[in-house]
Amino acid sequence: MIQTAVERPPKKATTSEHSVVSFFCGCGGLDLGFQGGFAYKGEDFKKLPFQIVKAYDLDSKCIKTYHANIGNHAEVKDLSKADSASLPAAEILIGGFPCQDFSSCGPKAGLSSKRGRLYMTLVNYMKVHQPKIVVAENVPHLERIGSGKVLKTIVRDLEAAGYSFVVWKLFAPDYGVPQRRTRLFFIGVRNDIKGTPTKPSIQFPKHRSIDWAINDLLHVIDESVPNQSQYFLASRAKKGNGQGDERNRMGFPAYTIRANAKSRVQYHYSLPRRLTIRECARLQTFPDDFRFEHSSTTNIMQVGNAVPPVLAHLVASAVNKFLRDLET
Repeated sequence: MIQTAVERPPKKATTSEHSVVSFFCGCGGLDLGFQGGFAYKGEDFKKLPFQIVKAYDLDSKCIKTYHANIGNHAEVKDLSKADSASLPAAEILIGGFPCQDFSSCGPKAGLSSKRGRLYMTLVNYMKVHQPKIVVAENVPHLERIGSGKVLKTIVRDLEAAGYSFVVWKLFAPDYGVPQRRTRLFFIGVRNDIKGTPTKPSIQFPKHRSIDWAINDLLHVIDESVPNQSQYFLASRAKKGNGQGDERNRMGFPAYTIRANAKSRVQYHYSLPRRLTIRECARLQTFPDDFRFEHSSTTNIMQVGNAVPPVLAHLVASAVNKFLRDLET
């Protein structure tokens, strides 16, 4: 049953907060990281001074999940058709622009597809509203397409709006995420502002393992922990070693949680089954009170497409420190 939206009406950021607009918000992993104020595996991630005034995504099911867990300031919108002037201005623009055409396991259409050009919606907003900071996210395979030419084109287009960009390549286990996931973060600063946020230093040289994250769920087979009873019953592929058919190994970070629900959700390290939706959410660092209220197929797509909130919080903290230093 879909829960009703959290009653947190949108509001203008206070003088002590920085306003944020979120593009391609999905279920809200990046947004939750920027907001802070959540707990994961007994660790509190403090509230950050960012107020998300609006969040947009084309997928209505993602927006329902966002409403149920973060707030009702998100709405369904096709950003490719949106007039940037009609969108609210904000100091910070964030967004994980669609990665399917840049992924190593996707169609690899790159910039030749309409979806591959959706990063231009960020550029259009930047040209109109000139936010101070821009944070965009995508997959690491992007830097290898066309021997790096696609990445250079995207950075060039982003910078043409009046910004200077750096690209951070972050390996999630280095920052406490128990999953072998690498992502690119595009960090843009408006040209009239000196400096750039500092890339986070490695915080976990000894990586957290899959069993560290989900071992307490070994004998939980009901909804006493949300989404723990929900998993795919598909067996292993009969031929080859399809991505997602690997059995995870105890003592090591999990394989990357993917958004592809077609029998490609990895196997548990000790149980004869695939990972549950909650186990995947744990590996993505979502708190246990973040509920996914749809079918298994929809839920794993939302979980797999998300930015891990803990990683997002670290990036947001670096942006916050940069803005704080500007004021001193």
